[in-house]
Amino acid sequence: MSWGNKLLITFVVFGSGMIFLVYRCMHTEFELVDKDYYKNELAYQQVIDATNRTAKLSANVTLTQTDNGLQLQLPPEMKGHAIKGEVWFYCAYDSRKDKRISLDLNNDAFQQFSPGMLSPGNYLAKLGWSNGSEEYYYETPLTIH
Repeated sequence: MSWGNKLLITFVVFGSGMIFLVYRCMHTEFELVDKDYYKNELAYQQVIDATNRTAKLSANVTLTQTDNGLQLQLPPEMKGHAIKGEVWFYCAYDSRKDKRISLDLNNDAFQQFSPGMLSPGNYLAKLGWSNGSEEYYYETPLTIH
């Protein structure tokens, strides 16, 4: 085989490899944590302040998995208050599994979430709420079986 044929084969292999890499890059899916990332990052000091307020409460927020679903219990200071807020079950590896649910707590600051509402997997539960005068925020990892 002459040096010209070897050079041609080298260029064809190199060109094919480049076309394959461009094809793979164009069909790779990537997801951002949030579509409005920059806007949310500017307001992150509010999240820090709300997390610090939550840490000063007399008890921790509990989110436990039982046979009846997920149970959310806020600290005793929240009992009897009109609580408004949201729980975001964030799945880092698949945004289709994410769920945002508005809080609907009873007078004991307790809420039951139905079983099967979340697909099995690892989540980060991001809980933000307000008791009318103060904002609170809490995050906890959660594994659904």
